[in-house]
Amino acid sequence: MGETSKALEHEDDIVWTENIERFDYVRQSVELSVSTRRRPVPWSGSGRRVGYAVLRSDAPAGDVPGKFIRRVFWVKAYDRSEQPDGTYENSAPSEAVDPRTVAPGVWGELTERAWGAPLP
Repeated sequence: MGETSKALEHEDDIVWTENIERFDYVRQSVELSVSTRRRPVPWSGSGRRVGYAVLRSDAPAGDVPGKFIRRVFWVKAYDRSEQPDGTYENSAPSEAVDPRTVAPGVWGELTERAWGAPLP
């Protein structure tokens, strides 16, 4: 949870690289070693990056000098936005959040819209 609070503490903006209206949920994770505060977060994970957090220009580095802790938002090929009748038709992955609940300094939330049904 320490990385989570560090990731949120110095956020200035959330940049969406795709229209979030088409996503019931996105996956939210924290990247611990990003070499920039403001440019796009490089993404080499599985799936496709659809957004990222931008830090204030005075945000300090994380535990590694010159590396910053930032959130990134992404989807996989089998997520509901890509396969509406697939695995997550009436559920969502553990890291899923409704992108409409995401804001600088605010951890996204799992909503009924994101879950695709009433929450368990």
